[in-house]
Amino acid sequence: MKKKTGLVITSALLGFSLVAAGCGNSKNESASSDNKTLKVWFMGTADTVTPIAKMYEEKNPGIKVEVQAIPWDNAHDKLLTAVASKNGPDVVQMGTTWIPEFAAAGALKDMAPYIEKYPSMKAENFFDGAVQTTKYEDKTVAIPFYVETRAMFYRTDLLGDVGYPEGPKTWDELKDASKKLVAKGGAGHYALPIEAKDSIYTAIFAWQNGSELIDSNRKPQFNQPAYVETINFLKSFYDEGLSPKGTDLDTVAAFKDGTMGMFISGPWMIQTVKEKAPEIDGKWAVTTLPAKKTNTSSIGGADLSIFNYSKNPDEAAKFIAFMAEQDAQLKFYETSNSMPALKAAWENDALKDPMIQAFGKQLENSRPAPMVTEYEEIAKAAMASFEQITVGGADTQTELDKLNAKANELLGNK
Repeated sequence: MKKKTGLVITSALLGFSLVAAGCGNSKNESASSDNKTLKVWFMGTADTVTPIAKMYEEKNPGIKVEVQAIPWDNAHDKLLTAVASKNGPDVVQMGTTWIPEFAAAGALKDMAPYIEKYPSMKAENFFDGAVQTTKYEDKTVAIPFYVETRAMFYRTDLLGDVGYPEGPKTWDELKDASKKLVAKGGAGHYALPIEAKDSIYTAIFAWQNGSELIDSNRKPQFNQPAYVETINFLKSFYDEGLSPKGTDLDTVAAFKDGTMGMFISGPWMIQTVKEKAPEIDGKWAVTTLPAKKTNTSSIGGADLSIFNYSKNPDEAAKFIAFMAEQDAQLKFYETSNSMPALKAAWENDALKDPMIQAFGKQLENSRPAPMVTEYEEIAKAAMASFEQITVGGADTQTELDKLNAKANELLGNK
């Protein structure tokens, strides 16, 4: 999301006020069918969700699930229009990072009454990190649907040659393995890329070092010792020639030819490596991230919410409860390769591949980006600061003092 919530929602409300007024007559005309039709907005393609909608219809005769698939690129603006006009779906799939914005705008219904009614929605059923994405202030406004996280991809042959056949387990081992990989490989070889253009990358390492990016009182922590130490640790990979500067290097190609022994990424890269680097089949694996104080990773994915202006909120809740059950979660994994948020689903044979299981293990220790509406702008500032430190030669503490001041400004702190 690229805009500030308050300005965007307010502008949208003004711009679409006539749309809301023009919808006045449609309520009476469609009332008889709306109580039998559940409108569901999903991001992506309809073929991933339609089979599950049919499963629901079979179990609930008389209910028609109308699935509208929306490309991710258009979804945010389409949701803004729905909020402004108060005319949208009953059930909406939300990217986890969108929850604070739309919850703050009053677009998402409080799920507490429905969680009491439907056991499948209870928080203990899902990964803790996924549950954190469903909360805004003191309310639960969504239910976890699918999840993703980051883990370590590594060449088992190359890491085995330097003493780490199962991959590095700590920051110290990561640094040691990196030095040995580069020394053994020689010129043009690196250990792993440090993703300077991905804001979640520095966040992951900061969490591992015990840093809260923004504390519970909305105070940024970017100039505190734990975060400063984290940035200096990542910077050392550049300084020591263990990571390439810039983004020109093709990670998969380097992984295939052995000039890069490791990289951190999500489950989508499993199939990419298999397709683009079949020559190294059996010579690579996935494991959980190396730890400092913890081995915390990020969590993302999508949640399901009831649109606050739904004409069928009770039926919407029943549908979401169904989507939280194991049959629906596994069916969506089958149709989309998106990992289930439901912990029990991971016992199914469909997810027993060791590489997938590594992500399941990592999900046990994962967390979302700070659930504040201002975080996207803060993350951009954090990436700019990281570049100033690692490429521009800025003093770490001085630059992070500036970042912290900027974050305070964006958060409205005095």
